[in-house]
Amino acid sequence: MSHLFDPYQIGNLSLANRIVIAPMCQYSAEEGSATDWHMIHLGSMALSGAGLMIVEATAVSPEGRISPADLGLYNDANEAALGRVLDAVRKYSPIAVAMQISHAGRKASSRAPWEGGAQIRPDEAGGWQTVAPSAVPHAVEEVAPTALDRAGMNKIRDDFVAAAKRAARLGIDGIEVHGAHGYLLHQFLSPIANHRTDEYGGSLENRMRFPLEVFDAVREAFPAERPVWMRVSATDWVPNGWDIEGTIALSHALKARGCAAVHVSTGGVSPQQAIKLGPGYQVPYAQRVKAEVGLPTLAVGLITEPEQADAIIANNEADMISLARAMLYDARWPWHAAAKLGGQVDAPRQYWRSQQRGLEKLFRSAHFGQR
Repeated sequence: MSHLFDPYQIGNLSLANRIVIAPMCQYSAEEGSATDWHMIHLGSMALSGAGLMIVEATAVSPEGRISPADLGLYNDANEAALGRVLDAVRKYSPIAVAMQISHAGRKASSRAPWEGGAQIRPDEAGGWQTVAPSAVPHAVEEVAPTALDRAGMNKIRDDFVAAAKRAARLGIDGIEVHGAHGYLLHQFLSPIANHRTDEYGGSLENRMRFPLEVFDAVREAFPAERPVWMRVSATDWVPNGWDIEGTIALSHALKARGCAAVHVSTGGVSPQQAIKLGPGYQVPYAQRVKAEVGLPTLAVGLITEPEQADAIIANNEADMISLARAMLYDARWPWHAAAKLGGQVDAPRQYWRSQQRGLEKLFRSAHFGQR
C-alpha cells in the first residue's frame, strides 16, 4: 500500500497527497513581474497531480533579487502580473499553492545560471550593491556587501511583511520563508557569513535572532488560518559553519512561534562547501528534525524514484517529498508514481484519454473554482 498518496495537512491546509513541487527559480521575470513563461511553467506544474506547488523564490524588494530577472512581489505591477498567472492555475487545477518569499543578501545581483551565475558588480549594467549581515563577500573575488545596520534590517523585515500581505491578497495558501541556500536569513544564521559583534552575531541565540524576527513578523502579517513555515539549510558542508545542531535549535524556536513545517535542504552559503552527494542525501537531516522537534518536515534532494519517495514516507523519515529537478525533467512525475504505486491523482478531464489499459482508476476528477 502506497503512503505517498495519502492526504496530508500543513496546519489548516489540506493536501491531496505528500508530493510537493519545490520552489525553482526561473530567471524569467521582467522587473520582478511574472511573464508568459510563468503562465506556461506554473500551469504545467499545476497539472502534475502533486498536492502542493511552492512558487519560486520571490524577492521582497528589488535589491533582494538573486538576479535582475528574478520574480518579485514588492509593487502593484508584480502583484497584478502574478495574480493573472494564479487565476489561470486556480481555474484549471485544484493544487494548493504556496509561495517562498526571499531576500538574496550578498548573493543578489547575479547573472542567471545559463549566463554563468557570477556576480554583476555594482558598476556594471544591471548590477547593484548588495547587503548582508557583515561586509564579507560570498566569494573572494566579489565586491563585498554592505553590512546591514538596524535601519536596514528593519526595512528588510518590513519588506517581508509587505510581501506576505500581497501574497495573502493573491489568495496564496501558505508562505515559506526562505532561510536556506546561502541567502540573507541563512547568512545571519551561519558564522561563515555572520561576523557581527552586536546582538545579532556571535552566539547561536544571537545569530538566530533576525531570522526569527522576520518569521514572527510574517506570521503576524499573514492570515492566521493559513500556514507559514521556513526552508532551512541543515548544514553548510563547511567545518565550523551552520550545522544540524543549530538547525534543531532553530526548529524548536520556530515551533514555539507557530511554524507549521520545516523544509529541510542543505548548503549554499560558501563556495568551499563539500557536499556528499547520493540518492536522498539530505533526507537524514529531515528525519532528525522530524524526530527531535516534532514538526512536519519536507525532504528534498536527489529523490527521483517513486519507490524511494514512498519508502521515505513509510519509514517515517519525512512527512512530504519535495521534488525540484525531477519535476523539471518529468512534469507528470506524480502520474507515473501513482501508476507504479497504485495511487490516484487529480487530473483534468482533457487528459483522461492518456490512461493506459489497466490504469483506469489512475485519475480523479479535479474540482475547479472552489478556492
